[in-house]
Order: sequence, then structure tokens, then C-alpha cells
Amino acid sequence: MARNELRPVVKLRSTAGTGYTYATRKNRRSDPERMVLRKYDPVARRHIAFREER
Repeated sequence: MARNELRPVVKLRSTAGTGYTYATRKNRRSDPERMVLRKYDPVARRHIAFREER
């Protein structure tokens, strides 16, 4: 497998509806479902769950 297939770049979009996104890489073998991370949303000015967007 090439590097991009195993660890693709994914967009994490805020669940608060502000439209703010983060870009990160994920390992498809260890985490095949959609990633959810709790990160800071500067528009909402608090920590929010960010969900992977496809």
C-alpha cells in the first residue's frame, strides 16, 4: 500500500455548525470508521466534537 492509501488526509468538521475544519491524517487499519475528536472551535470559542467528513 502506498502512504496515501494507508494514512489518508481527512477533514474534521465542527458539529456546532460553524463551518470550521481541521485537517489531519488517520490510520485506516486501526480506525476504519469515521473519526470523532474533541478539539477547539475558535468561532464558537469552546471545545466541540469534530467529526470526519468524506
